[in-house]
Amino acid sequence: MQEKKRTIQILRIIMPIVGVFCIVAFSPWDGIWAWITPVPDTVQEQVDDAIGHGLDGIIVYVDEAGKPPAFYTAGWKDRDNKIPADPQSLFKIASIDKLYVAVATTKLVNDQRLSLDDTLAD
Repeated sequence: MQEKKRTIQILRIIMPIVGVFCIVAFSPWDGIWAWITPVPDTVQEQVDDAIGHGLDGIIVYVDEAGKPPAFYTAGWKDRDNKIPADPQSLFKIASIDKLYVAVATTKLVNDQRLSLDDTLAD
């Protein structure tokens, strides 16, 4: 019985230390800094800050009600030739439409509006 109490006392000391260590060691610090740093005052400042996260170039289109649409750009259209990004720049991006199609299909199957065993004509 004494040994069990001693083990519990040791665990009460060690477990909080292990918990704090895990929080410090395994926290996504990049994400935490994104939440605690002040947000820039303008969209352009935010776009400029985004380049610091490893993007070659970025274009943001903002369409607010009652205001004319606005483009914000930062970075390079062509880094090697030092051509800055502009609203008409084209970038190579990964295709993620397959992900959207898969999610939509899964939802339709789950709602029984689509069957994977039938044809679309059925």
